[in-house]
Amino acid sequence: MNSSTAWLALRSLEGGIQLTTLQAAEADRLASKLTNLLDAWALACAVQTLILPLQGSQVALICTLRPEFRAQYMPGHDTLALHETLGHTPQTDEAWALEREIWVALLGSPHRFQFASLESLTSHIRVRRNMALDARKTALAFKTDAAERPQAFWQDGGDDAGFILQPGRCLVEALIAATQPDATGKLYDFSCYRATEYVILLGIAQEVQTHHPLMLEALQQLNERHAVRSGQFHDVFLIEYGSMDAPLPERFYVPGDRLWFRNPDERSSDVTGYEGSWVMYMGGGLFSNFWKRDQPFTLESKAIEIFHWRDGVYTDAQGELQMDESVVDQCVAQTQRDPEARSNVLERMIRMRDPKGVYAEGGCIDTTREYPRSVSQDHCELVLPQL
Repeated sequence: MNSSTAWLALRSLEGGIQLTTLQAAEADRLASKLTNLLDAWALACAVQTLILPLQGSQVALICTLRPEFRAQYMPGHDTLALHETLGHTPQTDEAWALEREIWVALLGSPHRFQFASLESLTSHIRVRRNMALDARKTALAFKTDAAERPQAFWQDGGDDAGFILQPGRCLVEALIAATQPDATGKLYDFSCYRATEYVILLGIAQEVQTHHPLMLEALQQLNERHAVRSGQFHDVFLIEYGSMDAPLPERFYVPGDRLWFRNPDERSSDVTGYEGSWVMYMGGGLFSNFWKRDQPFTLESKAIEIFHWRDGVYTDAQGELQMDESVVDQCVAQTQRDPEARSNVLERMIRMRDPKGVYAEGGCIDTTREYPRSVSQDHCELVLPQL
């Protein structure tokens, strides 16, 4: 196969996982190792592989779900019922079921996830598993204008540095203490965006603690000097996939994805903290609810909540817009009881969002998702800032 033919064939394959290697013989061995690995998840028979030459001596090993399995497990790239279609039950080991769900979502993805090695791929899946499990354990107090951390682990380094680690304290333990009240018995103040950063960093730190200790040491030292936050956090730790021109399907989510639900109501979106909602997809059809951990969101319940933010907005005595969550809760409960009203709200909300600054017919679904860069020891993409 010549290079142009290979490129056309590569483009014609839909999404899935791509492993890049140097020689076809190595790719054959890699395909065999991958098949053996997938046997542990009872997925080997559901996967097809293809080896395609690239430039020079490089070849690509493309792994995707067979069409009949994709139609069975995730029709239309809908991953929200994967836990059911895969036969997982409450008695299934939680971590095993979650990793299996991640494998299937990646293999059936419309987006091509590229990895330099099988070790990088399996590390990526473990990080996603960690993040999803950590999100399920996270419970916080919602504050957009305040923040608090357990003083035994963190100190306020000021506006420039943010909350930094107390010298010598373990980063993994510190992140757990800040986000999981089972460890401390207390809820700490967070915004939803900052909360997702802590969950993502914790998932990464747990992986490198076992599999890349030098990276954990580097993360430890960085967090003792400076907190990586906001746009810098996105640039350093995350890869965004999907776009406004090529949006991801409305019901496609991989456990461990960070994503944004947009508030499509112009007035209520001017309330600080209600421009939209940053969440983690935890698998099992559920999205994080850090403020009410025992009430995680489905796609539908999240859309209905955001829709009713327009009903909870009011102007206070100082002329500032505020949100009355009790009004929102009442409206959500009423809509959930009324099948026709519920259907109308979901028809309005479960659609792609408008572009930035536009409030027209768009819904709350963003076109992109985010996932962490590779931190595997053999191919680490994480470049920490020198602060």
